[in-house]
Amino acid sequence: MGTMIQAEEIAGRLEDRVVRVFDCRFDLARPDAGRQAYAAGHIPGAAYADLNRDLSAPQTPRSGRHPLPAPAAFAERLRAFGVNRDSVVVAYDAGNGMYASRLWWMLRWLGHDAVFVLDGGLRRWVALGLPVDTLIPERCPGDFSASPRPHMQVDAAGVLARLADPSTPLLDARAPERYRGEVEPIDAVAGHVPGAVNHPFTTSIGEDDRLLPADELRVAFARRLDGVTADRAIAMCGSGVTACHLLLAMEHAGLPGARLYPGSWSEWSRDPSRPVARGASP
Repeated sequence: MGTMIQAEEIAGRLEDRVVRVFDCRFDLARPDAGRQAYAAGHIPGAAYADLNRDLSAPQTPRSGRHPLPAPAAFAERLRAFGVNRDSVVVAYDAGNGMYASRLWWMLRWLGHDAVFVLDGGLRRWVALGLPVDTLIPERCPGDFSASPRPHMQVDAAGVLARLADPSTPLLDARAPERYRGEVEPIDAVAGHVPGAVNHPFTTSIGEDDRLLPADELRVAFARRLDGVTADRAIAMCGSGVTACHLLLAMEHAGLPGARLYPGSWSEWSRDPSRPVARGASP
């Protein structure tokens, strides 16, 4: 099963019929910025996958900010992008993989394991002197077929049920100040799910925007898991995006099987009956 791929590995394969590259650049504060950046220059042959339009369903009054689309709807979208059953999919964003990991996780969720995140993203690609262009690729519809893996996610009821179960670690990928409830720039309520442990996704990334070595990641996650196996863990964040980066990093570290809470804090905090905690990690 794939996790990261290096620019040097994929640069010579862009014309390969099985390769499908996706530009996932996005800015939560400026939703059109990623598409504009894509239009200004992208990896040759890459299609643009918009977080709001392609990688999420419309928000509802009860959902988080980026609810998952129905598996059948996302599979149809992938076919429209020209993805086939045998496609090798490469996702990238500006650099650290925070948005590309969402597409990585969603393809895995639909049963497609030949998917990778470009290590260092477009920033490293350009630094290596590799080409970019502005052409929008035209693809024939693909024959992608979904084999959903519902066990890869858990809903709010499942998170609520684990509050009294210390053998189910809940890892919150948000920045420490948001986790502690000191600031909340996006959602209406500040804080975190009681019992959740803060593990900012940025701690898995080096100064060069590349994922840290697997052995370093393994040690860091072991401290958070505290003797519990990774397949018991649940990852969450603000809206189910950067939590996918935690799952990517865990998989890269040889710690597979953790689940995603897609609604994350933006869904949890909408229901006043759900408990909220503030302060440092327990």
